[in-house]
Amino acid sequence: MKFSDFVKTGAIRAELTATTKEAVIDELVQSLLDAGEISADQRDDIVAAIMKREELGSTGIGRGVAVPHTKHPSVQQLVGTVGVSEQGVDFDSLDGERVQLFFLLISPPERPGDHLRALENISRQLRDESFCRFLKQSKSADDIQQLLQEADDNQFAAG
Repeated sequence: MKFSDFVKTGAIRAELTATTKEAVIDELVQSLLDAGEISADQRDDIVAAIMKREELGSTGIGRGVAVPHTKHPSVQQLVGTVGVSEQGVDFDSLDGERVQLFFLLISPPERPGDHLRALENISRQLRDESFCRFLKQSKSADDIQQLLQEADDNQFAAG
């Protein structure tokens, strides 16, 4: 599975303004709503579902990266977005570091395989130091989209 299969270009946020875990999740879910990927009447329920998942254990996986995610019946296919926080956000990460890179995923409950393949792709690409460094330095959604495309094309070592 490639980033282009689930990251919705119109929802990418290169300059997150949120400063807390819940605010980041709220901002990224809103970006999916703004891009027309989720319905307005499901927005708050999706945020709540992602926060409930965070209560089980932080999706801050370390090295400045978090992958907040949930399964939700309102989506027909896997949708996701990417957000970058220049300052970083305290996300209760496993390593205690502030998080700068966020990959938010929402998938239909009946398609767990897509969910897992997306998580595998993200974690594989994020093992590449230069990919992470370039993403953290991105100043626009176009920059992020270009990096994701390069990762899809296996232009990074981990690919």
